[in-house]
Amino acid sequence: MKLKESIDRIKPNFEKGGKLYPLHSVFDGFYTFLFTPNETSRSGVHIHDANDSKRTMITVVLALLPCMLFGMWNIGYQNALATGSPDRSVFALFLFGLLTVLPQIITAYVVGLGIEFIVAQIRGHEIQEGFLVSGLLIPMICPPDTPCWIIAIAVAFSVIFAKEVFGGTGYNFLNVALVSRAFLFFAYPQKMSGDGVFVSLGDSATVHGFSGATPLGQLASSTDPSTVTLTNVDGSPMDFMQAFWGLIPGSWGETSTFCILIGAVILLATGIASWKIMVSGVAGGFFMALLAHNFASPLYPVTYLNPWEQLCLGGFAFALVFMATDPVTACRTNIGKWIYGFLTGALAILIRCYNSGYPEGAMLAVLLMNCFASLIDYCVVNTNIRRRQKRLVAKQSIK
Repeated sequence: MKLKESIDRIKPNFEKGGKLYPLHSVFDGFYTFLFTPNETSRSGVHIHDANDSKRTMITVVLALLPCMLFGMWNIGYQNALATGSPDRSVFALFLFGLLTVLPQIITAYVVGLGIEFIVAQIRGHEIQEGFLVSGLLIPMICPPDTPCWIIAIAVAFSVIFAKEVFGGTGYNFLNVALVSRAFLFFAYPQKMSGDGVFVSLGDSATVHGFSGATPLGQLASSTDPSTVTLTNVDGSPMDFMQAFWGLIPGSWGETSTFCILIGAVILLATGIASWKIMVSGVAGGFFMALLAHNFASPLYPVTYLNPWEQLCLGGFAFALVFMATDPVTACRTNIGKWIYGFLTGALAILIRCYNSGYPEGAMLAVLLMNCFASLIDYCVVNTNIRRRQKRLVAKQSIK
Protein backbone atom coordinates (compact mmCIF):
# COMPACT_ATOMS: atom_id res chain seq x y z
CA MET A 1 0.00 0.00 0.00
CA LYS A 2 1.55 3.28 -1.12
CA LEU A 3 0.04 5.27 1.76
CA LYS A 4 1.56 2.94 4.36
CA GLU A 5 4.93 2.95 2.59
CA SER A 6 4.97 6.75 2.58
CA ILE A 7 4.07 6.96 6.27
CA ASP A 8 6.61 4.26 7.19
CA ARG A 9 9.35 6.33 5.58
CA ILE A 10 8.72 9.27 7.91
CA LYS A 11 8.02 7.08 10.95
CA PRO A 12 11.66 7.08 12.21
CA ASN A 13 11.41 10.86 12.70
CA PHE A 14 8.78 10.30 15.39
CA GLU A 15 10.56 7.43 17.16
CA LYS A 16 13.03 7.80 20.02
CA GLY A 17 16.03 9.77 18.81
CA GLY A 18 14.15 11.30 15.88
CA LYS A 19 13.87 15.05 15.47
CA LEU A 20 10.06 14.92 15.82
CA TYR A 21 9.97 12.55 18.79
CA PRO A 22 8.08 15.08 21.00
CA LEU A 23 5.11 14.49 18.64
CA HIS A 24 5.36 10.71 18.95
CA SER A 25 1.94 10.36 20.63
CA VAL A 26 0.19 12.33 17.90
CA PHE A 27 1.86 10.34 15.12
CA ASP A 28 1.13 7.05 16.87
CA GLY A 29 -2.52 8.01 17.24
CA PHE A 30 -2.92 8.66 13.53
CA TYR A 31 -0.86 5.61 12.58
CA THR A 32 -2.86 3.17 14.67
CA PHE A 33 -6.09 4.75 13.43
CA LEU A 34 -5.11 4.04 9.83
CA PHE A 35 -3.38 0.68 10.27
CA THR A 36 -3.56 -2.31 12.59
CA PRO A 37 -0.52 -2.31 14.94
CA ASN A 38 1.82 -5.24 14.37
CA GLU A 39 3.49 -5.19 17.78
CA THR A 40 3.19 -8.32 19.92
CA SER A 41 3.91 -9.02 23.58
CA ARG A 42 7.48 -10.15 24.21
CA SER A 43 7.29 -11.31 27.83
CA GLY A 44 4.86 -12.48 30.47
CA VAL A 45 1.70 -14.50 30.10
CA HIS A 46 -0.89 -12.94 27.81
CA ILE A 47 -4.17 -14.17 26.40
CA HIS A 48 -5.09 -12.62 23.07
CA ASP A 49 -8.02 -12.79 20.71
CA ALA A 50 -8.90 -10.92 17.54
CA ASN A 51 -10.49 -8.08 19.51
CA ASP A 52 -8.80 -4.97 20.89
CA SER A 53 -9.90 -1.54 22.07
CA LYS A 54 -9.94 -0.16 18.53
CA ARG A 55 -12.17 -2.94 17.20
CA THR A 56 -14.38 -2.61 20.28
CA MET A 57 -14.91 1.11 19.67
CA ILE A 58 -15.58 0.56 15.96
CA THR A 59 -18.16 -2.11 16.80
CA VAL A 60 -19.97 0.28 19.15
CA VAL A 61 -19.96 2.97 16.46
CA LEU A 62 -21.48 0.47 14.01
CA ALA A 63 -24.14 -0.36 16.61
CA LEU A 64 -24.91 3.35 16.90
CA LEU A 65 -25.33 3.83 13.15
CA PRO A 66 -29.04 2.82 12.99
CA CYS A 67 -29.89 5.31 15.75
CA MET A 68 -27.71 7.98 14.19
CA LEU A 69 -29.09 7.66 10.65
CA PHE A 70 -32.70 7.43 11.79
CA GLY A 71 -32.17 10.34 14.18
CA MET A 72 -30.95 12.56 11.36
CA TRP A 73 -33.99 11.66 9.27
CA ASN A 74 -36.30 12.23 12.25
CA ILE A 75 -34.94 15.75 12.74
CA GLY A 76 -36.05 16.57 9.20
CA TYR A 77 -39.37 14.78 9.74
CA GLN A 78 -40.16 16.73 12.92
CA ASN A 79 -39.22 19.95 11.16
CA ALA A 80 -41.58 19.12 8.31
CA LEU A 81 -44.42 18.43 10.76
CA ALA A 82 -43.81 21.65 12.67
CA THR A 83 -43.42 23.94 9.67
CA GLY A 84 -45.78 22.19 7.27
CA SER A 85 -43.01 21.72 4.72
CA PRO A 86 -44.34 20.07 1.54
CA ASP A 87 -41.02 18.40 0.68
CA ARG A 88 -41.01 15.20 2.72
CA SER A 89 -38.82 12.98 0.58
CA VAL A 90 -36.46 10.71 2.51
CA PHE A 91 -33.39 12.43 1.09
CA ALA A 92 -34.61 15.96 1.87
CA LEU A 93 -35.51 15.07 5.46
CA PHE A 94 -32.23 13.23 6.01
CA LEU A 95 -30.17 16.06 4.50
CA PHE A 96 -31.86 18.60 6.77
CA GLY A 97 -31.03 16.49 9.83
CA LEU A 98 -27.47 15.79 8.68
CA LEU A 99 -26.72 19.49 8.20
CA THR A 100 -28.29 20.23 11.59
CA VAL A 101 -26.17 17.83 13.67
CA LEU A 102 -22.95 17.61 11.65
CA PRO A 103 -21.50 20.77 13.26
CA GLN A 104 -22.23 19.27 16.70
CA ILE A 105 -20.44 16.02 15.84
CA ILE A 106 -17.43 17.85 14.42
CA THR A 107 -17.28 20.13 17.48
CA ALA A 108 -17.38 17.19 19.89
CA TYR A 109 -14.59 15.34 18.10
CA VAL A 110 -12.35 18.36 17.59
CA VAL A 111 -12.56 19.47 21.21
CA GLY A 112 -12.46 16.01 22.80
CA LEU A 113 -9.71 14.54 20.62
CA GLY A 114 -7.76 17.79 20.82
CA ILE A 115 -7.68 17.58 24.61
CA GLU A 116 -6.77 13.89 24.53
CA PHE A 117 -3.93 14.56 22.08
CA ILE A 118 -2.56 17.36 24.27
CA VAL A 119 -2.76 15.26 27.45
CA ALA A 120 -1.13 12.28 25.71
CA GLN A 121 1.74 14.50 24.57
CA ILE A 122 2.25 15.93 28.05
CA ARG A 123 2.23 12.50 29.68
CA GLY A 124 4.07 10.74 26.88
CA HIS A 125 1.30 8.15 26.57
CA GLU A 126 -0.34 6.54 23.59
CA ILE A 127 -3.60 8.09 22.38
CA GLN A 128 -6.51 5.81 23.24
CA GLU A 129 -9.60 5.16 21.13
CA GLY A 130 -12.18 5.72 23.89
CA PHE A 131 -13.40 9.08 22.64
CA LEU A 132 -14.25 7.58 19.26
CA VAL A 133 -17.56 6.51 20.84
CA SER A 134 -18.00 9.35 23.33
CA GLY A 135 -17.60 11.95 20.59
CA LEU A 136 -20.62 10.47 18.82
CA LEU A 137 -22.70 9.76 21.92
CA ILE A 138 -22.54 13.31 23.27
CA PRO A 139 -24.31 15.01 20.31
CA MET A 140 -26.79 12.13 20.05
CA ILE A 141 -28.09 12.70 23.59
CA CYS A 142 -28.46 16.47 23.13
CA PRO A 143 -31.33 18.42 21.54
CA PRO A 144 -30.72 18.97 17.81
CA ASP A 145 -30.43 22.75 18.09
CA THR A 146 -27.89 22.77 20.95
CA PRO A 147 -25.32 25.51 20.14
CA CYS A 148 -21.88 24.19 19.26
CA TRP A 149 -20.14 26.44 21.76
CA ILE A 150 -22.16 24.86 24.57
CA ILE A 151 -21.27 21.38 23.36
CA ALA A 152 -17.60 22.40 23.23
CA ILE A 153 -17.69 23.54 26.87
CA ALA A 154 -19.47 20.37 28.00
CA VAL A 155 -17.05 18.10 26.11
CA ALA A 156 -14.03 19.90 27.55
CA PHE A 157 -15.45 19.66 31.07
CA SER A 158 -16.25 15.95 30.84
CA VAL A 159 -13.00 14.90 29.15
CA ILE A 160 -10.84 16.81 31.62
CA PHE A 161 -12.71 16.31 34.89
CA ALA A 162 -14.41 12.96 34.33
CA LYS A 163 -11.67 11.21 32.39
CA GLU A 164 -8.18 12.64 32.18
CA VAL A 165 -7.79 13.56 35.86
CA PHE A 166 -8.39 9.89 36.67
CA GLY A 167 -5.80 8.63 34.19
CA GLY A 168 -7.61 8.56 30.85
CA THR A 169 -9.45 5.81 28.99
CA GLY A 170 -10.13 2.80 31.20
CA TYR A 171 -9.72 4.68 34.49
CA ASN A 172 -12.82 6.92 34.53
CA PHE A 173 -15.55 5.78 36.91
CA LEU A 174 -18.27 7.95 35.34
CA ASN A 175 -19.60 7.68 31.79
CA VAL A 176 -18.02 10.58 29.90
CA ALA A 177 -20.98 11.20 27.57
CA LEU A 178 -23.46 11.33 30.44
CA VAL A 179 -21.24 13.70 32.41
CA SER A 180 -21.41 16.04 29.39
CA ARG A 181 -25.21 15.72 29.35
CA ALA A 182 -25.43 16.34 33.09
CA PHE A 183 -23.20 19.40 32.80
CA LEU A 184 -25.40 20.79 30.03
CA PHE A 185 -28.60 20.06 31.95
CA PHE A 186 -27.51 21.88 35.11
CA ALA A 187 -25.42 24.65 33.52
CA TYR A 188 -27.72 25.52 30.60
CA PRO A 189 -31.18 24.18 31.51
CA GLN A 190 -32.96 26.54 29.10
CA LYS A 191 -31.11 24.87 26.21
CA MET A 192 -31.82 21.32 27.42
CA SER A 193 -35.53 21.44 28.19
CA GLY A 194 -38.71 23.22 27.19
CA ASP A 195 -41.27 23.21 24.42
CA GLY A 196 -39.05 24.19 21.53
CA VAL A 197 -35.55 22.78 21.94
CA PHE A 198 -36.18 19.21 20.74
CA VAL A 199 -37.31 20.11 17.22
CA SER A 200 -35.01 21.98 14.87
CA LEU A 201 -36.98 24.66 13.03
CA GLY A 202 -34.13 25.78 10.79
CA ASP A 203 -35.02 29.13 9.22
CA SER A 204 -38.65 28.83 10.32
CA ALA A 205 -38.16 29.77 13.95
CA THR A 206 -41.17 32.10 13.88
CA VAL A 207 -43.74 29.30 13.68
CA HIS A 208 -46.69 30.29 15.86
CA GLY A 209 -48.33 27.90 18.30
CA PHE A 210 -45.42 25.49 18.00
CA SER A 211 -44.64 22.99 20.77
CA GLY A 212 -41.73 20.60 20.37
CA ALA A 213 -41.81 19.14 23.86
CA THR A 214 -41.04 15.46 24.27
CA PRO A 215 -43.87 13.18 25.49
CA LEU A 216 -42.37 13.11 28.98
CA GLY A 217 -42.00 16.88 28.88
CA GLN A 218 -45.66 17.28 27.96
CA LEU A 219 -46.69 15.16 30.93
CA ALA A 220 -44.32 16.89 33.35
CA SER A 221 -45.53 20.37 32.38
CA SER A 222 -49.20 19.49 32.88
CA THR A 223 -50.98 20.36 36.11
CA ASP A 224 -53.03 17.17 35.80
CA PRO A 225 -51.10 14.42 33.94
CA SER A 226 -54.07 12.07 34.10
CA THR A 227 -55.97 14.26 31.62
CA VAL A 228 -53.10 14.80 29.15
CA THR A 229 -53.34 13.53 25.59
CA LEU A 230 -49.87 13.21 24.08
CA THR A 231 -49.60 15.02 20.76
CA ASN A 232 -47.12 15.33 17.93
CA VAL A 233 -45.65 18.68 16.96
CA ASP A 234 -48.44 19.16 14.38
CA GLY A 235 -51.13 18.62 17.05
CA SER A 236 -52.11 15.08 16.00
CA PRO A 237 -52.47 12.41 18.73
CA MET A 238 -49.38 10.36 19.52
CA ASP A 239 -49.63 6.58 19.91
CA PHE A 240 -47.36 3.89 21.34
CA MET A 241 -46.07 2.63 17.97
CA GLN A 242 -44.89 6.12 17.03
CA ALA A 243 -42.84 6.14 20.22
CA PHE A 244 -41.48 2.67 19.47
CA TRP A 245 -40.42 3.56 15.92
CA GLY A 246 -39.11 6.94 17.08
CA LEU A 247 -41.40 9.37 15.24
CA ILE A 248 -41.43 11.75 18.21
CA PRO A 249 -39.44 14.78 19.40
CA GLY A 250 -36.41 14.17 21.59
CA SER A 251 -32.63 14.04 21.66
CA TRP A 252 -31.99 12.87 18.13
CA GLY A 253 -30.20 9.61 18.92
CA GLU A 254 -32.61 8.38 21.59
CA THR A 255 -36.08 8.41 20.04
CA SER A 256 -36.22 5.09 18.15
CA THR A 257 -36.49 2.05 20.41
CA PHE A 258 -36.46 -0.14 17.29
CA CYS A 259 -33.07 1.20 16.16
CA ILE A 260 -31.75 0.90 19.71
CA LEU A 261 -32.76 -2.77 19.71
CA ILE A 262 -30.80 -3.27 16.47
CA GLY A 263 -27.78 -1.75 18.18
CA ALA A 264 -28.32 -3.98 21.21
CA VAL A 265 -28.33 -7.09 19.00
CA ILE A 266 -25.02 -6.02 17.42
CA LEU A 267 -23.40 -5.39 20.82
CA LEU A 268 -24.63 -8.70 22.23
CA ALA A 269 -23.72 -10.73 19.13
CA THR A 270 -20.16 -9.39 19.22
CA GLY A 271 -19.83 -9.81 22.98
CA ILE A 272 -19.14 -6.12 23.55
CA ALA A 273 -22.00 -5.45 25.97
CA SER A 274 -23.35 -7.50 28.86
CA TRP A 275 -26.76 -9.08 28.33
CA LYS A 276 -27.08 -9.39 32.12
CA ILE A 277 -27.09 -5.61 32.51
CA MET A 278 -29.58 -5.12 29.68
CA VAL A 279 -32.00 -7.82 30.85
CA SER A 280 -31.86 -6.82 34.51
CA GLY A 281 -32.17 -3.14 33.54
CA VAL A 282 -35.37 -3.81 31.60
CA ALA A 283 -36.64 -5.93 34.51
CA GLY A 284 -35.89 -3.17 37.02
CA GLY A 285 -37.50 -0.49 34.87
CA PHE A 286 -40.57 -2.59 34.17
CA PHE A 287 -40.93 -3.51 37.86
CA MET A 288 -40.80 0.12 39.00
CA ALA A 289 -43.11 1.25 36.18
CA LEU A 290 -45.57 -1.48 37.14
CA LEU A 291 -45.54 -0.36 40.79
CA ALA A 292 -46.04 3.28 39.83
CA HIS A 293 -48.83 2.37 37.42
CA ASN A 294 -50.76 0.35 40.00
CA PHE A 295 -50.30 2.66 43.00
CA ALA A 296 -51.58 6.13 42.23
CA SER A 297 -50.06 9.29 43.68
CA PRO A 298 -50.58 13.02 43.05
CA LEU A 299 -47.44 13.07 40.91
CA TYR A 300 -48.20 9.84 39.09
CA PRO A 301 -51.88 9.02 38.44
CA VAL A 302 -52.64 5.47 37.29
CA THR A 303 -53.61 6.72 33.83
CA TYR A 304 -50.20 8.33 33.29
CA LEU A 305 -48.25 5.72 31.23
CA ASN A 306 -48.27 1.94 31.18
CA PRO A 307 -44.97 0.09 31.85
CA TRP A 308 -44.21 -0.66 28.19
CA GLU A 309 -44.66 3.00 27.25
CA GLN A 310 -42.26 3.97 30.02
CA LEU A 311 -39.54 1.75 28.53
CA CYS A 312 -39.94 3.23 25.05
CA LEU A 313 -40.05 6.92 25.96
CA GLY A 314 -37.19 9.22 26.85
CA GLY A 315 -33.60 8.05 26.97
CA PHE A 316 -34.25 4.88 28.99
CA ALA A 317 -33.53 2.32 26.26
CA PHE A 318 -30.60 4.25 24.78
CA ALA A 319 -28.91 4.76 28.15
CA LEU A 320 -29.44 1.13 29.13
CA VAL A 321 -27.97 -0.29 25.90
CA PHE A 322 -25.12 2.10 25.16
CA MET A 323 -24.17 3.68 28.50
CA ALA A 324 -25.10 1.44 31.39
CA THR A 325 -23.21 -1.39 29.65
CA ASP A 326 -19.96 0.60 29.40
CA PRO A 327 -17.45 -1.99 30.65
CA VAL A 328 -15.27 0.66 32.28
CA THR A 329 -17.95 2.25 34.46
CA ALA A 330 -20.25 -0.75 35.06
CA CYS A 331 -19.85 -3.71 37.41
CA ARG A 332 -17.40 -6.46 36.47
CA THR A 333 -18.71 -9.40 38.51
CA ASN A 334 -21.60 -11.49 37.19
CA ILE A 335 -23.81 -11.02 40.24
CA GLY A 336 -22.83 -7.38 40.36
CA LYS A 337 -24.05 -6.89 36.79
CA TRP A 338 -27.51 -8.21 37.71
CA ILE A 339 -27.71 -5.88 40.71
CA TYR A 340 -26.27 -2.91 38.82
CA GLY A 341 -28.64 -3.30 35.86
CA PHE A 342 -31.75 -3.82 37.97
CA LEU A 343 -31.07 -0.78 40.15
CA THR A 344 -30.25 1.36 37.12
CA GLY A 345 -33.57 0.56 35.45
CA ALA A 346 -35.57 0.94 38.67
CA LEU A 347 -33.95 4.27 39.59
CA ALA A 348 -34.51 5.69 36.09
CA ILE A 349 -38.27 5.11 36.29
CA LEU A 350 -38.40 6.12 39.97
CA ILE A 351 -36.81 9.51 39.24
CA ARG A 352 -39.00 9.98 36.18
CA CYS A 353 -42.27 9.25 37.95
CA TYR A 354 -41.78 11.00 41.26
CA ASN A 355 -39.69 14.06 40.43
CA SER A 356 -41.83 16.70 38.75
CA GLY A 357 -38.81 18.90 38.10
CA TYR A 358 -37.00 16.27 36.04
CA PRO A 359 -39.22 14.21 33.70
CA GLU A 360 -36.28 12.09 32.49
CA GLY A 361 -34.39 9.72 34.78
CA ALA A 362 -31.94 7.61 32.78
CA MET A 363 -29.02 10.03 32.93
CA LEU A 364 -29.05 10.44 36.70
CA ALA A 365 -29.72 6.73 37.27
CA VAL A 366 -26.71 5.59 35.24
CA LEU A 367 -24.38 8.19 36.76
CA LEU A 368 -25.53 7.30 40.27
CA MET A 369 -24.99 3.58 39.67
CA ASN A 370 -21.57 4.33 38.15
CA CYS A 371 -20.62 5.65 41.58
CA PHE A 372 -21.77 2.44 43.26
CA ALA A 373 -20.46 -0.07 40.69
CA SER A 374 -17.12 -0.59 42.43
CA LEU A 375 -18.81 -0.93 45.82
CA ILE A 376 -21.20 -3.55 44.46
CA ASP A 377 -18.28 -5.54 43.00
CA TYR A 378 -16.39 -5.21 46.28
CA CYS A 379 -19.31 -6.59 48.27
CA VAL A 380 -19.85 -9.45 45.79
CA VAL A 381 -16.17 -10.46 45.81
CA ASN A 382 -15.91 -10.34 49.60
CA THR A 383 -19.14 -12.29 49.98
CA ASN A 384 -17.66 -15.00 47.75
CA ILE A 385 -14.45 -15.01 49.77
CA ARG A 386 -16.29 -15.40 53.08
CA ARG A 387 -18.48 -18.16 51.66
CA ARG A 388 -15.45 -20.10 50.43
CA GLN A 389 -13.67 -19.62 53.74
CA LYS A 390 -16.67 -21.06 55.57
CA ARG A 391 -16.77 -23.97 53.14
CA LEU A 392 -13.06 -24.64 53.73
CA VAL A 393 -13.49 -24.50 57.51
CA ALA A 394 -16.42 -26.92 57.26
CA LYS A 395 -14.36 -29.37 55.20
CA GLN A 396 -11.45 -29.20 57.64
CA SER A 397 -13.75 -29.78 60.62
CA ILE A 398 -15.14 -32.93 58.96
CA LYS A 399 -11.65 -34.30 58.45
